[in-house]
Amino acid sequence: QVQLVESGGGSVQAGGSLRLSCAAYGYTNSALCIVWFRQAPGKEREGVAVVNAGDGSTYHADSVKGRFTISQDNAKNTVYLQMNSLKPEDTGMYYCAARYSRSCVGVPRENWMGYWGQGTQVTVSS
Repeated sequence: QVQLVESGGGSVQAGGSLRLSCAAYGYTNSALCIVWFRQAPGKEREGVAVVNAGDGSTYHADSVKGRFTISQDNAKNTVYLQMNSLKPEDTGMYYCAARYSRSCVGVPRENWMGYWGQGTQVTVSS
């Protein structure tokens, strides 16, 4: 059973930055795809970035490419999402999700994921 705990959300003005953290517990091997999703009010959940915990490779959705960066710290069992140049449309609940897999292709859909965190709120004001 993989447990994921997000932190780091908050309120920021447009153009500002936030760093989200996802601490992972209980996983039995490093063949994990860890994905950051977000869900704006009234919209579907969308994946924004993924890291292959086994080899460190990453992928970012076009909507955040160049502004958000996913990374991992294996010593701390933590995945980060550094968010720069934030826009009001980045507002939403951000979730960390994981699935055991040797490969992570693109940004997976939410129904492919096996484990979810509780989410952390990000609010960007104009």
